[in-house]
Amino acid sequence: MATYKGIQGFTIQNLSADPTDGNEGQVWYNSTSNVWKVTDATATGSWATGNNMNTARLLLAGAGTQTAALGFGGYIPGSPLSNATEEYDGTSWASNPTGLNTARSTLAGAGTQTAGLAFGGDSGGVTGATEEYDGSTWTSNPTGLNTARSELGGCGTQTAALAFGGRTYPTVGATEEYDGSTWTSNPTGLGTARYGGAGAGTQTAGLAFGGADPVPSNATEEYDGSTWTTGGNLTVSVYRLAGCGTQTAGLGFGGNPPPGITTTQLYDGTSWANNPTGLNTGRLYHAGAGTQPTALSFGGQTGGTQTAATEEWTGPGALTTKTITAS
Repeated sequence: MATYKGIQGFTIQNLSADPTDGNEGQVWYNSTSNVWKVTDATATGSWATGNNMNTARLLLAGAGTQTAALGFGGYIPGSPLSNATEEYDGTSWASNPTGLNTARSTLAGAGTQTAGLAFGGDSGGVTGATEEYDGSTWTSNPTGLNTARSELGGCGTQTAALAFGGRTYPTVGATEEYDGSTWTSNPTGLGTARYGGAGAGTQTAGLAFGGADPVPSNATEEYDGSTWTTGGNLTVSVYRLAGCGTQTAGLGFGGNPPPGITTTQLYDGTSWANNPTGLNTGRLYHAGAGTQPTALSFGGQTGGTQTAATEEWTGPGALTTKTITAS
């Protein structure tokens, strides 16, 4: 009779606690709970509810990762434009009493929690204001975007960022690159000028998707450091969504029309696919951070009002522990 060792070449481990660094298909016996267990990979992604932001707002921007995120700026109906800055540690949000120097909404963000970048937006009129964050303080760069605009897209790092699209009234496709001190305009802008789109990736491998001018778009474009080329269309035309990830592993979620959709889409560098389950709270005008495997959605508008809701995304292929049962 064949044995597990004879087939696999090793015996099943007897462990008092489940391993934290298991591999897919790993089997063991948990001697504490007296059950057999296996490490499995999820087939689809899912969103889980996290702790709320301290200041509910919409039209904000984000940067960083799921466990070290940055949320800044925005708008609270009936109140002045916001300069609020909050940091997320994977569990809760902490407010920084030192906010943006230029309070604004509909801005874009890039970088990390300790090296963030805020640019563009609406501060009572379109602005090109650019600010750098060092983990505690925002510093204004006297040289802002060459094309002041709101509802633009962005991606990259604090020293190598990309700004694209948006509107100065009218809509623009303008593309600019930031080197840590100066923005340089690229004469070749987006193929489809639009506002309210999302961005992902880096300055030399960027991704722009969604947006409107004036109707919702499913357009996707990829940037190679000099030129935009057409990518695979979104499965759902949408604008005022959030996004994150890379050019070959992008994630788009939520967006217009009101009161905000839950749709979550994944990009593989060629085409988009819908995840069977979407956000728990449908929203638009929100922000995102992270990667395709582990992302964060926060703030925005839902049901006609601002929200502080935060959700954490675990993408397909994440390892989970399951108990083996006889059936």
